Amino acid sequence: MVLSVEIALLLYVATIDVATRLIPNETSLALALLGIASQFPGPTHIAESLVVAAILFLLLFVVYQRGAIGGGDVKLLVALAIGLPLGGVVQLLTVTALAGGVLAIWHLIMRRLPAPRPAPSGSSFPRRVYAVERWRHVRRAPLPYGAAIACGGIWTILSRGF
Repeated sequence: MVLSVEIALLLYVATIDVATRLIPNETSLALALLGIASQFPGPTHIAESLVVAAILFLLLFVVYQRGAIGGGDVKLLVALAIGLPLGGVVQLLTVTALAGGVLAIWHLIMRRLPAPRPAPSGSSFPRRVYAVERWRHVRRAPLPYGAAIACGGIWTILSRGF
């Protein structure tokens, strides 16, 4: 049950981040609480997880201060790290980095595509998303890295269950 809720929240985060480039604080908080709930039988696991998450927060805060990552991304990664052992956090960061690389390549390809005309009302959903994303590229909007973090989180959550 907890796995299903975590995955649903991560899919929600990915969708919201693509649409608005914002990650709701409430969602990160819910994921952190679910991470603790999934480790409830072992208080030593919770303590280890919190120490690893605190170290991750400090490292990501430095990256955030340099402007290389958004604050919502930091909160989401730390929230996902809560409830994971060190190996799970390494897996989360590795898969997130790989998904982020794919996302970056996709956005580089999209920058080479012709600028679309405005999507008329009644256009298909993919056509409207393309028009909006292409408009964002022209204005140098940031990548929706929450989508990559969600991919890493889903992968890690699913592999934790097996």
